[in-house]
Formats: sequence, C-alpha cells, structure tokens
Amino acid sequence: MGRSPRAEEFIEFASGRAGQLFRSACLLTSGDTHLAEDLVQETLGRMYTLWGRVATIDNPAAYAQTVLVRTFLTHRRRRSATERPLGELPDHAAATGADPALRVALLDALGGLSPKDRAVIVLRYWEDRSIEETADVMNVSSAAVRTRSVRALAKLRERLGGSLPEYASS
Repeated sequence: MGRSPRAEEFIEFASGRAGQLFRSACLLTSGDTHLAEDLVQETLGRMYTLWGRVATIDNPAAYAQTVLVRTFLTHRRRRSATERPLGELPDHAAATGADPALRVALLDALGGLSPKDRAVIVLRYWEDRSIEETADVMNVSSAAVRTRSVRALAKLRERLGGSLPEYASS
C-alpha cells in the first residue's frame, strides 16, 4: 500500500526542515535536547494537520518556525514546564571542533532569560529574522521586539560579561 502524494510531500518537507527546527528548539530550550525533540515533534504534527492547506501558506518553512516558537511559548506557560531534573548526564560526546565551555556558558546564559526574551534572541540573532518578522511570529508589536531585544542582550552581556574575553582569546 503506497503513501498518498500529500504524505510524500510532507515527509520530504519534514525531512528537510527537522534539523533546523531542532537546532532552533535546542536554543529555545537552553540545550534541553529532550524537550527540543518534543517541540519539534509537536510542531511537525501541527504542520501535518494543516498540510492540505499548505498551498495557502507563502513560506511553509518560515511558518514551521513560527509554529515552533509558539509551541515553545505555550509549553513554557504550562505548570509542568518548571520541572527540572536533579542530575544531568550528557547523552553523547560534544562535537569535535566545538568549544564545550563556550557552548555550556551560552546555553546557561540563554536559560537565564525569560521564554519570550529567549525567543526574541533566537529569532533575531540565530535565525536572522527582521524585527517585523519576529513581531509577527510572537504576536507582539515591533516596539515590543526592539525593547525585548535590548533588554535580553543586556542580560546576556551581564551574565557573560566576565567570561567573554576568556572565550574570545582561546
């Protein structure tokens, strides 16, 4: 029994976008890969339910990123979102060539931001979206995005301030 053309198109789309969605989700979740996987799975599930209407969406990849961010923000409002494990063990070794100390410091600094501040930073600086695109994804005004960007960057600088020269020189 073969798959429908709709299912084949979605599988191709999901295969091509899953990596980018996962990387963005990892940043949004401050490195919590398990939660990132859950967010990507929920995002792709939501995309599949509207895949028949995808022709009405100008840019399905950008829409998937929007769904991911909104799913993350919705998740953060749930009571269970504040649960944290007591011990953390890595699932796999760090990638070669990467600076694990810098990665951990950046993820910790991102984790210290509020979910909306983190979403603004990821959208604006990781995904290189405009202020207007970020505002649209988050359902806020452009002024709110600018304000959050300035405040979130200040918080990141404050958290990383003393350690930034150490990472830059290595």
